[in-house]
Amino acid sequence: MSRPRLGLVWLLCIGLLGPLGLHVARAQTATETPMASQDSPDEWRYYGRTMSGTRFAPQDQITKENVHSLKVAWTFRAGTPFHEGTPLQVGDTLYVCALNNTIIALNAENGTERWRFDPKINPKAHVYACRGVSYHKNPTAQGECSERIIEGVTDARLVAVDAKTGKPCSGFGVNGEVDLRQKMGPDPQYYQYIPSPPLIIGDIAVVGTSIYDGQQTDEPSGVIRAYNVTTGAFVWAWDLGRPGINTEPPEGEIYTPGTPNAWSVFSGDPKLGLVYLPTGNAGPDYVNAGRRTPEMEKFSSSVVALDARDGSVRWHYQTVHNDVWDYDVPSQPVLVDFPTANGPVPAVIVPTKRGEIFVLDRRTGEPLTKVEEKPVPQGGVAKEKLSPTQPFSVGMPSIAGPTLREADMWGLTPLDQLWCRIKFRSVNYSGAFTPPDEKGGIKYPGFIGGSNWGSVSVDEERGILIAPALHMPNIDQLIPHGTPAAKPYEALQTNGETVLSPFYGAPQRGTGYIIKNPPFFSPLGVPCIKPPYGDITAIDLKTQKVLWYKPIGTTRNSGPFRIGIGLPLPMGVPLNGGALLTKSGLVFFSGSQDAYFRALDIETGKELWRANLPTGAQMTPMTYTAPESGRQMVVITVDSPIGIPAAPKGDYVIAYALPAKKE
Repeated sequence: MSRPRLGLVWLLCIGLLGPLGLHVARAQTATETPMASQDSPDEWRYYGRTMSGTRFAPQDQITKENVHSLKVAWTFRAGTPFHEGTPLQVGDTLYVCALNNTIIALNAENGTERWRFDPKINPKAHVYACRGVSYHKNPTAQGECSERIIEGVTDARLVAVDAKTGKPCSGFGVNGEVDLRQKMGPDPQYYQYIPSPPLIIGDIAVVGTSIYDGQQTDEPSGVIRAYNVTTGAFVWAWDLGRPGINTEPPEGEIYTPGTPNAWSVFSGDPKLGLVYLPTGNAGPDYVNAGRRTPEMEKFSSSVVALDARDGSVRWHYQTVHNDVWDYDVPSQPVLVDFPTANGPVPAVIVPTKRGEIFVLDRRTGEPLTKVEEKPVPQGGVAKEKLSPTQPFSVGMPSIAGPTLREADMWGLTPLDQLWCRIKFRSVNYSGAFTPPDEKGGIKYPGFIGGSNWGSVSVDEERGILIAPALHMPNIDQLIPHGTPAAKPYEALQTNGETVLSPFYGAPQRGTGYIIKNPPFFSPLGVPCIKPPYGDITAIDLKTQKVLWYKPIGTTRNSGPFRIGIGLPLPMGVPLNGGALLTKSGLVFFSGSQDAYFRALDIETGKELWRANLPTGAQMTPMTYTAPESGRQMVVITVDSPIGIPAAPKGDYVIAYALPAKKE
């Protein structure tokens, strides 16, 4: 586990110098020579607008007073579904990727297509999401590929295309692509895939991978790699099994299998020369067996600061010790100037699935708000290694939701409420960090949050943090291999064509146990806990107090058996994705299950505008000023609502604007 340097006396007081061990963050001063940034004051050049990931935009044409007049300015149909994709805007062009990794360039003024590039992904690859693409401009070059779009492809490739034409950049790798499966060892299942855009900092692209959860020990490595953004040449690798060695493995060797990966969006500080990674837990997710090296535990479920020039670790901070709950850090770390009594401090905000929000000095990893190590439940299966304590960010409000009680069990009818109460009593639940075991234990928050990949957003001028959160427990049950109950999971195909979703369970080959982890639903398919299931919390960073709290969403797309019943009752429904904030004090959010796009007042949470979407959206909205007309556009991609498998898949890009002024 990793903890910041807080003094020997404090360490002795909490007794961590003994059996748990101590891994102190390296408080090494980062290089003083800044690296180049692609940030632009008025454009949306990174997934979170800037490399800091605040999702705060300087546009203020759309205000609290006129947002009610917002209308659709244009709609584009891609012909192929989107999923979680946020466009980039550079000059007069938008760039967005579809679920099948097709990159599409659109006219930012009217949404007409300029070009598209289809990387033709391998049909065996696990197609999950394409959250976005990356942009790079070479300041010393002109002509072909002087501006380029970089994409991490779901079948583990890095591709580069000309930002003006969509044609592959022939000087990048081989025919415009780099094979990320090199040095990764056998992977006929295509367990590795790239759902999030690479981070461009200086002249390198830093890329992580997602590894399909829960399948077996010795899955492909979670190595982080950097490549020259112009040539595609390898620059460095951070491989946990080779600490201090940042080269490619020697001939005949591979990157260390089974190490924690970093699948979400990265952030970067070009002045410090640091890249901030949110890491997952070592696999398989629910049993410690198979985690072969101390580094697998040391760096799992952490935020890690790497030197962008060579990939060396500057510091790391762990949010869960000995993680057997799949509590990887899923959210993009958000970089802000954090207000303190001694003035603003460069900070990184780390939201977690647990609903804990950690605020760290981004130079050293030391907490800027109070963190306490608290005792947590013990037990689990035989020979399991659990930490006796876990870190709780008591200096910041939690978005986890209250501890569950039997009296809080809920249902649409008295019968399914009774079923939920009986189920609550029949499994283990001791609050946060109830360990998975053979009987089954309730995990709350569940493995999709709390906070997930949508992360939090920060109004850089008002100092207000906006945190969407999901409240959905799971029941984690470990079933020994070889038992009748384990057979359906053990019999899964391993050729990539039939892999059971980890939402219901996974085989965890090599650990001795399969994991069965369904959501805590009644037989009607309705959550067993009372609503709200999705909400937004606004936090004042100056006082670290809640400004307002608001359940988000109506029941029009919710109902028994996860079928929408069309009754728009306000409840607070499941949600996904992040929020867009504007200088004018607006919060735009589109990720609720009821398929509405909303604008809220950032200071009060009051809903000021709402638009009906053709289907749901699980993405973070973005905004820009159209270069030709000067109109502020607010843009979303529309894919599908969270948690409704039967819902239609969307292929829409929709731009909203105020009515055009008459000449």
